[in-house]
Amino acid sequence: MVRVETPISLIAKRWTPSTKMVKRAALSAILMSVFIIITGGAVRLTGSGLGCDTWPKCTDDSLFATPEQGLHGAIEFGNRMLAYVLSAAVGWAIIAVSSMKPRRRKLTRLAWSQFWIVLGNAILGGITVWAGLNPWTVAGHFLLANVLLAIAVITWVRIDEGDGPPRPRTPLPVRRLAWAIMATTVVLIVLGTSVTGSGKHAGDSSDVPRMPWDWSAAAHVHAIAAWVVCALAIAMWLALRVVDAPADTRARARDLLLVLLAQGAIGYVQYFSDVPEILVGIHMFGSAILLIAVVRLVLSMRERGDDAPAPLPGPSAERPETAPATAV
Repeated sequence: MVRVETPISLIAKRWTPSTKMVKRAALSAILMSVFIIITGGAVRLTGSGLGCDTWPKCTDDSLFATPEQGLHGAIEFGNRMLAYVLSAAVGWAIIAVSSMKPRRRKLTRLAWSQFWIVLGNAILGGITVWAGLNPWTVAGHFLLANVLLAIAVITWVRIDEGDGPPRPRTPLPVRRLAWAIMATTVVLIVLGTSVTGSGKHAGDSSDVPRMPWDWSAAAHVHAIAAWVVCALAIAMWLALRVVDAPADTRARARDLLLVLLAQGAIGYVQYFSDVPEILVGIHMFGSAILLIAVVRLVLSMRERGDDAPAPLPGPSAERPETAPATAV
């Protein structure tokens, strides 16, 4: 059976990137994932969600924004163009990871999963436009962007690890606490979409449907979830010191606490100042940083070695003792 070569496999045959280069490629996907979340929020907060009338074209007759659509059309179309930049960053990460020697299949699958999420979210974004900014599809669009960010962070961290089974670095109760923080953070982010979906920033100046509940009540529920995450994060910070966890894991817990404090302060200020657009945008940026902090904390609870078993003791193990005196 003849194997069909793809452009990526041809590049991988001729190029072996350094680990530093692969890390930079994966980091570019993270940065663009955060940036697309921020710019997507800017589209909503400027009322430009329907700046382009349809999808995949901007109007029925034009692929690009027209002067008649004004600033809103330019903002919405600009955000669509940034999706291509995001795709380029993810593609660069896929090429770099696929070119590592020896080939790392698990890591390559992680990189490729980012491409399929980008593709799926582009389609969901089009459906959102067709649905006239239905708040449920808008929420799904935002949440899928966060899934992309989480996988991009996992890919970035895994580059420095092997592909063997994970080995715990902290006791089981501490690891369970980390997963509890992850679960409650996901709930917190989902509840955040319920606040936005019922709140004042519908994404367009026209009569856009909203989620069927009071946004103030949704904000209070969201705040309760935030306090739960804070309590768990404080418990984690204390527990890691009790069990004398590795320094990098303790640093991840500290980072999470700092992000939570900043996010909480911004959240309360925006609530009591009538939800100004600029603070909502900063809060969305903070939610992305929060997700990154939580994912890094969970991953720091374990380490991975190589798949290959350690060499068995034997004659070859004693060979270095017979090496010439000049060896270093």
